[in-house]
Amino acid sequence: MAKKSIKPTKEETLETILFNCRNSLRGRAAMTDKRDLLLTLVFLKFIGYRFKTQQGKIREELKEKGLDDNFIELQLKKANQYQKDGVFFLTDETYWDKLIEVAPTKMALAFDAAIKSLDDNEPKLKNALPQQIFTNTQLEPGVLKGVVNEIEKIDPERFKEHDLIGRVYEYFLQAFSINADKEEGEFYTPHSIVELIASLIEPYDGTVYDPCCGSGGMFVQATKFIEAHGGNTKAVNVYGQESEPSTYRLAKMNLAIRGISYHLGDRAVSTFSNDQHKDKKFDYIMANPPFNLKKYAEYGDFETDPRWKGYAVPPTSNANYAWILHMLNKLNVVNGVAGFLLANGALDDDDTKAIRQKLIENDKVEAIIVLPRNMFYSTDISVTLWILNNNKKGGPRHERQLRNREGEILFVDLRTWNENVYEKKYVKLSEEQISEVCKIYFDWQTTKVKNYAKPELFYAAHLDEIREKGFSLVPSRYIEFVDRDTEMDYQAALTQMSQQFDALKKRWDENESTLVNAFKVLGYGN
Repeated sequence: MAKKSIKPTKEETLETILFNCRNSLRGRAAMTDKRDLLLTLVFLKFIGYRFKTQQGKIREELKEKGLDDNFIELQLKKANQYQKDGVFFLTDETYWDKLIEVAPTKMALAFDAAIKSLDDNEPKLKNALPQQIFTNTQLEPGVLKGVVNEIEKIDPERFKEHDLIGRVYEYFLQAFSINADKEEGEFYTPHSIVELIASLIEPYDGTVYDPCCGSGGMFVQATKFIEAHGGNTKAVNVYGQESEPSTYRLAKMNLAIRGISYHLGDRAVSTFSNDQHKDKKFDYIMANPPFNLKKYAEYGDFETDPRWKGYAVPPTSNANYAWILHMLNKLNVVNGVAGFLLANGALDDDDTKAIRQKLIENDKVEAIIVLPRNMFYSTDISVTLWILNNNKKGGPRHERQLRNREGEILFVDLRTWNENVYEKKYVKLSEEQISEVCKIYFDWQTTKVKNYAKPELFYAAHLDEIREKGFSLVPSRYIEFVDRDTEMDYQAALTQMSQQFDALKKRWDENESTLVNAFKVLGYGN
């Protein structure tokens, strides 16, 4: 009898594994609990991998020096051998490879004990991990074991990607943003937008700040940008603040899992009511503040807050200009640059005109870039990328010689760049589009052109033009848009319409005559 052929097992893709993780928890926990549980498992998996990798590196380095095995084993148990390279030192109770060997009935307790141990012994992880998340969700032992088995398949040796940690981590952040309500979606800024900001302001060195850092995506992308351009990520210090406790934890996990050194303040608290970095000035700011935030001004001394000094007090009904003034206040006064997002209404609000006028006259606004609609998971509106710059006078910067741009603002309108759609709904900018925006921006910074403009895309406006338009920052008030109607040959169009009407009337008359004759044949009519 012929042997039955055995079909080869199809190798699972990374996306399949991640989907299986989500699907295993369907209907078994609250949205945020599922998110936190999966991200915590990913966190433990990858710090375990980094620990194992560092262990192998230490062993090889000491072997090359001819040291004996007993000495090597002693060094492998010293925490400083790991911490010097930003790797967490793990004991058996916190090490992923040991945790996944625990019996399913004891696994929830084991993972919660690991979290408590890390919280107690690693200062960078204080209040970063959700306590008792595994016992509180009360998953059946088999379900938890199944999810752990799926996470275990995410093997860096198998999926050799430049940033596997980021891809896995952002998959869950993005997935739960798309499926959550508006408030839950606000912590995630789409990848291509963060990449655009980083590419424009180029945070190569110094300090990077985000006053509403969410899950830390701005910092992650900044360090990716530095690595891609051959820079030293250790030369950059990141500072941030986040008011929502669970998102504050996400940020600490997100940065710690990648070995990024960070300063996020002692606790989750509003930037307005309690600035955790009050005496610091920063070289770069990257931010995506909550759009049109209300009820932000409920703290003492709001009216006399020193951050508004030199400007009018921002409206208490909407935080947009409070964010602008806060970030301007935090910028390095010599050459600080900020790139941040705001709702389009901030471009021309009547109740903020005095502040906007002062910002323009003080030469703080460098560029205004309107983005396409449907780029965000929490809203379908089009938003604006603002770039503030404390030095528009020119000089050397990142191997370019910048010209004096005082009294000028570059306006760019990307609303029609919406052809790159994913997840059937969401728009993102391609690498080529990001490069094109950067070219527009950098060429304007470096080359003096009398009329730097391209219809329907960009325009460099001068202060007198902006003053004439009431200090509006709406790009379409400056960029030339072609009136397609003026290109039409109206006489030819009318002649064509007349001819089409005559043809339709002739066909109607013929059809009517045919119907009359048909009814006569049937004995109806005269």
